[in-house]
Amino acid sequence: KGEILMARSTIHTTLKFGTVKESLTKMCPITSYPDLIGTPENIEVTDLDCEQQTFVPGVKALDTMEFEANYDKTVYQTLTANEKADGYFELEFGTNGADGVFEWQGMYTLSVLGGGTNEARKMKIVVTPSTDIKLQSA
Repeated sequence: KGEILMARSTIHTTLKFGTVKESLTKMCPITSYPDLIGTPENIEVTDLDCEQQTFVPGVKALDTMEFEANYDKTVYQTLTANEKADGYFELEFGTNGADGVFEWQGMYTLSVLGGGTNEARKMKIVVTPSTDIKLQSA
C-alpha cells in the first residue's frame, strides 16, 4: 500500500530526426533502441602504496547506436534522403515524451538486416552521435 509504481512500458517510444531542430519528425516505428548513456572508462590511478588497483571514472564510452525497425520499402527510401546528413535526434518515452525525451545531434546510416524462415524483415538505423545525449529539462 502506498508504493509508487516506477516501471514503465516501452510502448509509445518514438525516434525523431530533423536537419534543423524545428523540423524534427518521427522517422518510423521502431522495434528496439540501444543503451543511451555509456559507461565511464576506468582510469587507473594505482600507486605503490595501494594493495589493489584503484580507479577514477573517465570518459563515458558510447558506440554507434542501433535502432531496429520493420523493413518497409517506402519508409526505407524516404529515410535515405537524409542519410549521412548532420541533424538533431530525439527519443521520446511515452506519448509526447510523457516519460522523458532524450536529445542529441549526429548522423545516421541505414542497413537491411538478414532474415530467416518465419521472421519479419528488419532494417537498422545506425546513429553516430556527435554530442552528449541528454534528458530534456522540463
